[in-house]
Amino acid sequence: MFLLLIFGKEFGFSANLRTMCAIGGGGQLSDFFKFDWKSQVWNLVFAVGAIMGGYIAHEYMMPSEKIALNPKTIEELENYGTHNAGDQYLPPEMFTREFLSTWQGLVIMIGGRFLIGFGTRYAGLSNLQWPSLLAVIGFFIGGLITTYFILPFLLPG
Repeated sequence: MFLLLIFGKEFGFSANLRTMCAIGGGGQLSDFFKFDWKSQVWNLVFAVGAIMGGYIAHEYMMPSEKIALNPKTIEELENYGTHNAGDQYLPPEMFTREFLSTWQGLVIMIGGRFLIGFGTRYAGLSNLQWPSLLAVIGFFIGGLITTYFILPFLLPG
C-alpha cells in the first residue's frame, strides 16, 4: 500500500468499477470515465485474483471442524433463528436463496450493497486522507448500531 501511495496509484474495487465503466464506453456519458484505462489494467488483474482467491478458499480451504464460539454468542444466534451456530462459517439461515427472497434478506442485500458502495467510494482510507479516517470511524459506529439494534429485527426467528 505504501508503494502505491508513493507512485500515485489508486487501489480498490471502486477504482476497478471506474475502469470497467471506462472500458465499456462510460467516457461518452461522463467525463469521470475519460482517462487512460489501460494504465489501470494491473488493478483489474488484482480484482480477478481476489475473486479467484475467494472461490478457491471457499471451495477447497474451508475447515470441516466446528467453529469455537462463546456459548453466549451461540445462545444469541439461536434467539435470532440461527440453528447449529458454529457448524459452518456461513449460517444457512442467512445465506440461502430462500432467505434472500424474504423482506429481511432483501433489506440486508440492498442496504448492504448500498453501504458498501458508498463506503468504498468515500472512505478511501488506503490513501491516508483525514476525512477518510473519520468516515471509517463512522462506518464502524454504524456497524455496531446495526449489529445491536437493527439486525435483531431483520433476522428470522
